[in-house]
Amino acid sequence: MDIKKMRIQVLRDLMGERSQKEFAEHYNLDASYLSQLLNGHRSLGEKAAANLEAKIGLAEGTLTAPFTSMRNSTTGTPPSENLSVDSNAEYLGPIDVWDDDTPLDDDEVYVPFLKEVELSAGSGRTAVHQSHKQKLRFGKMTLRRQNVQANEAVCVTVNGNSMEPVLPHGSTVGVDQGCTTITDGKMYALNHGGQLRVKTLYRLPGGGLRMRSYNREEHPDEEYSATELVKNEIIVIGKVFWYSVLL
Repeated sequence: MDIKKMRIQVLRDLMGERSQKEFAEHYNLDASYLSQLLNGHRSLGEKAAANLEAKIGLAEGTLTAPFTSMRNSTTGTPPSENLSVDSNAEYLGPIDVWDDDTPLDDDEVYVPFLKEVELSAGSGRTAVHQSHKQKLRFGKMTLRRQNVQANEAVCVTVNGNSMEPVLPHGSTVGVDQGCTTITDGKMYALNHGGQLRVKTLYRLPGGGLRMRSYNREEHPDEEYSATELVKNEIIVIGKVFWYSVLL
């Protein structure tokens, strides 16, 4: 089920046994608009879902990221008025099902991927370039909530096991190229001599950096002085603001 259909399902769950008219009157909604949403004549995009959350008094993300509805339907837990779920996860934006022929909604943008591209002459050396084919779509509101400009956002695929268990091999991270100032302990994407890497970073005196992996048993800390950063062609691409993991 795509995310817009999931939002409608959550909305129907909230209505319960009440009619559309009763539900609209209870929350001071336009009954005609509600009917058009439920019947598929209007799109329940991220912006419209956020507006409904505010009007109905729902927790942020109840409709914009309606995974609670999926949880309730699989566990048998009846939906509540606020559909609250105890979790230490932070909502950073929905995932939608789409392909190259699916048009963007008004409240969505494409975010390109960065890829390692092998240079000619068969040297095995790579360079980091923006992919012209691979991309993800993000809600504009999702980016605004993270203070990310759409033209500064890129995606990177995590390679290897250095960031496990948080980021298994093949995970995707969203990176804000507009934020390269290092905050100790935060996660960043780097271009290390043509290799894409994702690490938590710490500042060192004199402008150096410490790179830390979550899997420290196999990947111990790496420390570079300011001079070594230049020598090793290490460039901070930007701060990670979102990630997606498939188990």
